[in-house]
Amino acid sequence: MAAKQDAVAPVVVRRVKKRTHGHHGGSWKVAFADFATAMMAFFLLMWLMGATDEKQKGAISEYFNNPSAVAGASSVPSTSSVQGAGGASTSMIELGGTMELPRAEPAKETVAAANGTQAAKSEEALEEAEIKADAERLEGLMGQLREAIDQRETLAKFKDQILLDVTPEGIRIQIVDHERRSMFPLGSAVLEEYTANILRELAGIVNGVPNRLSISGHTDIRAYVKPNYGNWELSADRANAARRAMISGGLPAEKIGRVVGLASSVPLDAQAPDSPINRRISIIVMNKRTESAIYHENGALFSVQDPGEGPQSTVAASDAVGAAAAVPAP
Repeated sequence: MAAKQDAVAPVVVRRVKKRTHGHHGGSWKVAFADFATAMMAFFLLMWLMGATDEKQKGAISEYFNNPSAVAGASSVPSTSSVQGAGGASTSMIELGGTMELPRAEPAKETVAAANGTQAAKSEEALEEAEIKADAERLEGLMGQLREAIDQRETLAKFKDQILLDVTPEGIRIQIVDHERRSMFPLGSAVLEEYTANILRELAGIVNGVPNRLSISGHTDIRAYVKPNYGNWELSADRANAARRAMISGGLPAEKIGRVVGLASSVPLDAQAPDSPINRRISIIVMNKRTESAIYHENGALFSVQDPGEGPQSTVAASDAVGAAAAVPAP
């Protein structure tokens, strides 16, 4: 017990710091410098706005409405009820007063190019619609021709001499010579009565469509001996005789778009160039593409009247002759 009482108690030293009034920190200086910089920028902006004219102010306003480098197109979507915020503002900056700021207009070249592109697209769509309607019209005409050849007495009796097919120029109707029945007397351009009746009957059918016709005359390879008159003249005269017969059958003269004589240059049976089947009258109800080529290119287009029968494809034509002659018209 005595030992514990004799123990020395610990000494506690308390130091007291005296506060003195010193200098404040420098944070206020930073805030004041920022304020002074902002005020200087503001007064500089006011000075610049006062030094600009109305056209420059309008250009500045247009820039903030459309910050894109391309006139009339913004690089970011504008604010809208669908897209929400995030685009360029569509509101003009109000500077006070009654001055109306001019707006920059799109370049004339840009407007003209846009109008030209739109017009070209509209014209192309219209042309496609016309081509489609024309194809449907010619398809209907083909059905009418087949039905008439089967049912009308004037045509049914001679159906073995009437050939129908479709070419790139349109619907082709060919009236060919038969071994024992010719359309014309030998060496003549005067139609036999039955041939004239066939042409008049066909005229009433093809007149139901607005398409124009191309008529060509063809002969066989045998030479026609007469001074200054040969197969070229004979085939042309026979084509014109067919034209006159169709006009007498009610076809308006203005619906004839082309009449040519091709002599024996495009035989139907190239393996037998002297065959009667090569002597024929070919009538094509032209599609709109062929009509356009003829009337808008000043006749520059040379259309083969019998596609597949030219010098490069006579073999293919001759292979098809047997089937065509066996079943001339459905």
